Amino acid sequence: MGRYTSRTAAVTSAGIRIASLFFLRWAALPPLLPIIYTLFAIYVPAFVSGYATESKYALVDEVDVVIKEDILNKDEVANGSTDEAVIVEEVDVEETAAVVQKPTSPLSPLLRGTSSPNSILLTALTFLINCACVAMVTDMVYAPRWFHPSQDLSFARVGYVSDTEAKLLIREPDQSKMPITVQIHIKDPQPPFDNPTWQSAGGVRFTTNETDYTAVVTIPLTHSKQRVYEWTTSNNHSGEFVGAPKPGAMPELFDGKFTFLSTSCIVPRLPYNPLDHPLAFPGMKHLAKILPNLGAQFMLFLGDFIYIDVPHRFSDTVENYRQKYRQVYASPDWPAVGQNLSWIHVLDDHEISNDWDSNSTGVYDTAVDPWHHYQTQVNPPEAKRAGSAGHLSRKGATYFSFVQGPASFFMLDTRSYRSKNSEPFDSSEKTMLGETQLEDFLEWLRRPEPKGVKWKIVASSVPFTKNWRVNTRDTWGGFLSERRQILEAMWDAGSLGVGVIILSGDRHEFGATAFPPPKDSKWSDSVTVHEFSASPLNQFYSPIPTYKQTDDEDVELKYINTGNSKFGVITIEKLAEGDQSSLKYTAYIDGVDKWNTIVLSPTVAQPAAKTGGGSFWDRLRGL
Repeated sequence: MGRYTSRTAAVTSAGIRIASLFFLRWAALPPLLPIIYTLFAIYVPAFVSGYATESKYALVDEVDVVIKEDILNKDEVANGSTDEAVIVEEVDVEETAAVVQKPTSPLSPLLRGTSSPNSILLTALTFLINCACVAMVTDMVYAPRWFHPSQDLSFARVGYVSDTEAKLLIREPDQSKMPITVQIHIKDPQPPFDNPTWQSAGGVRFTTNETDYTAVVTIPLTHSKQRVYEWTTSNNHSGEFVGAPKPGAMPELFDGKFTFLSTSCIVPRLPYNPLDHPLAFPGMKHLAKILPNLGAQFMLFLGDFIYIDVPHRFSDTVENYRQKYRQVYASPDWPAVGQNLSWIHVLDDHEISNDWDSNSTGVYDTAVDPWHHYQTQVNPPEAKRAGSAGHLSRKGATYFSFVQGPASFFMLDTRSYRSKNSEPFDSSEKTMLGETQLEDFLEWLRRPEPKGVKWKIVASSVPFTKNWRVNTRDTWGGFLSERRQILEAMWDAGSLGVGVIILSGDRHEFGATAFPPPKDSKWSDSVTVHEFSASPLNQFYSPIPTYKQTDDEDVELKYINTGNSKFGVITIEKLAEGDQSSLKYTAYIDGVDKWNTIVLSPTVAQPAAKTGGGSFWDRLRGL
C-alpha cells in the first residue's frame, strides 16, 4: 500500500510542479488551472497516506559466508606415499536479520515530492513546496478579483488628440467630487504669443453606473501652432499631451519627426513574480523607459487590451468585463505609459472571446459595453462613409479613420462583421470586414489625401500575412479572396504616390512582411505594401517558430518569436530633397532595440511636358 501511495505522490507532485511552472512563467493557459487543482487534490491524500503507512525502519538481512579448507590425507602426503592431496571445503553460512532505521536522503523527497518517514522537517518542506506552487497559481488567478476589483477606481486618461481638440476620459464613482472641472495650459509657453495661464476646458457634472462612471471631456485646442499641453482635473488627476500636426504638415516639435507606437495583447503579472503587484505589467515598465526619448504622438493599440478568458473566465456578466478594463487602468504601471500619452484602440477577440467569429450574437453586446465606455468614447472619429466624398462619418461604426501630419489612418474592426473562420480560405463569399466596412475601407484607399500626406496606415488586429502557420484561419490568411481585393487597392494607392503600411498584432511574435505586386503587372515594385506585426506588450511568446514564408507573395523581412514584451516605434520624416518621405520602423523586444528598417514612399512619374498644341493653360499645367 505504502509503495503505491508513494508512487502516486511522486507522479502528481511532478505534474503540479511542471504545470505550475508553465502556467506562472510562460503561458497562463486556462485548461491548466483545473489540471493543477486536480493533481493537488490527488497528491494531498497520497502524500499523507504515504507518510502514515511507510515505516521508519527497514529489515536488513545480513549473510556471512565462511569457507574452510582441510586436507583429508595429511599423513600420506607427509610420509611421501602420495603426491596428491585430497582437499575438502567446508562452507559455513551465518544469517543475521536486523531492524535498522532507514537512512535520510535530503534530496530524494524534495525532488520526488514524497514524504520522508524519518524527518518531519523534510516531509513538511516537501509538502510546502507543492503547496507554494498551488498558492502562487491561486494568487495569480484570484488575487486581482478578490483584492483589486477596482470598483472605486478614479482616473483620467488622454484619448484621441487632433490639431483642434483632445478627448479626455474620466472615471469617477464618487459623486461627492462632482462637478469635475478640467483645466489646461501650454507647457513651456513661448512669449509673447503663448498664454501661460491655466484655462477652463470643460467638465463633468455627474457619472452613473450606466457607463461604469465614465465620462468624456472634449478639450478645444485653439492655438495655431503645435504645442505640448498640461492638463489637470479637480479630482486630482493630471498629465500632458502633444497637439497633433495639421493634416499634411510635419510636426513643429521633435525635430520635425512624426512618431507613434503600436502593439497589442496584455495580461498582468506574466511572467509571474510573487513580489509584483497583482495588477503589474512588466511590459509597461519596458515601454515607460523608452517613452521619454521618443516624442510620440500616440499609442495605436491593436486589440486584446483585456483577456476575459485568461487566466480564467469567471463569468459572462457585464461587470466581469468592466472589471477587467478597470484593473488595467488601476495598474501601478499604467500612469507611466498612459498619463502623458494618447492611446487609441481597435477591437480584437479576447475583448469578447477567443477567436471570435460570431458577429454581434451571444456575448458580443455584453463584451463591447465597457469597450465603448473605456475605449471608443475617446477614439478617433468614425470612418467616412463610402459615397460621401470623405465628408460624412459612418454613424455607429466600430472602425475609425483620421488624418494626422504626414499620414492617414484607418483602424479596422476585424471581429464584428467577419464570416465563420471555418469557411474555405479562398471562398469569394468569405469576409473579415463585412460588406459595409469593406466598401468604406476601399474608398479610403482610393481617396486622394491632402498635400503632404505620404502614407496610408492600416491598423488590423490580426496579421495580414498568411505566413503564420498556426491558426492561420483566424488571420487574413484565412480570407484570401478579400485579402487579394484589398492588396490590389493598396497597390493602386501606391501608384498615386502614397505608401501603404499595415500594422498588426495578435500573434505574440514579431514579423515584418513585404507584399510586392506581381511581376509583369501594371504596378511597379515601388508600390510594395509592408506589414509590421508586433505583440505582445505583456503576454507569453511561442518558443517554437510559427512564421514561415512559402511563396513570393508574402516576403519575409524579419521574424523574432522570443520575448514577453514587443512593441514598434514608427517615425516618419520628410526627405531633405524631393517630395519623398521615409518611414522608419523599430522593433523593441523586452525594452531593447532589436531590429529596424526604413521604407520610402513611392514616387510618381511626372508626365512629359507638352511642347506644342493645346491652350495656354494646358501647356502651363504640363510644365
